[in-house]
Amino acid sequence: MFRRHAQTIVNAAAEARVELAMADLAGLTTLRLGMIEDFDADVTPHLLSGLALELPGCRFLLETGASHRLLDQLEERALDIVVAADFGSELASDADWREVHPVMAEPFVAVTPPGGLTAELPLIQYTARHLMGRQIAAHLGQLGLKPAHRFELDSYAAILAMVAAGAGWAILTPLALHQARGFEARVEVHPLPFAPFGRTLSLSARAGILRDMPGRIATRLKALIGSEVIAPTVQSRPWLAPTLRVL
Repeated sequence: MFRRHAQTIVNAAAEARVELAMADLAGLTTLRLGMIEDFDADVTPHLLSGLALELPGCRFLLETGASHRLLDQLEERALDIVVAADFGSELASDADWREVHPVMAEPFVAVTPPGGLTAELPLIQYTARHLMGRQIAAHLGQLGLKPAHRFELDSYAAILAMVAAGAGWAILTPLALHQARGFEARVEVHPLPFAPFGRTLSLSARAGILRDMPGRIATRLKALIGSEVIAPTVQSRPWLAPTLRVL
């Protein structure tokens, strides 16, 4: 119990240092950033490099993980800024404590072994312990679909390796494919064989704390997403262009 209260004090002190430093951004000493792992390969390193030039005296603490865990840490004041998938309808209830800057929208797609989807192929599910897995399961449930499945995994690379080996098909996003793009030549990507759906990624910060910094970082992030993720993906798969976009 004491440790929980002590952590609250430590987090509040860190938040106070950030807020005081906002009067002079050059004086910001620490920025705690949470990013989903989907951006690890290229977007996150470029973002940190750019921020390091803008804030030369700042120390950056990066936390990567699942969207729901990062948003929990933001609410608990353990992180200053988070880039994560939105919770959809749950987002409206967050309006009183955080500001949200949408940065990217992407569709879910069908990933199959060479030759496409067949009735015999089971679905390799993305884990329902993560937000994306719950979104997929909820959409299938709304459509009354219950595809046969034996595997539920939390690794893009593991899912794509199994798909490439012919063990099944998967429902993923273009960003997941970009993150594990070493498998792209060994799988096929198609529109979903049923009603389409997608997800939105946003940058979030606690409201009223960081002044204009969240908006500025969101602008920088959208430029990186456009050049590092969307441009090469649309070039190889033009049919994704209407739904894979910067917001």
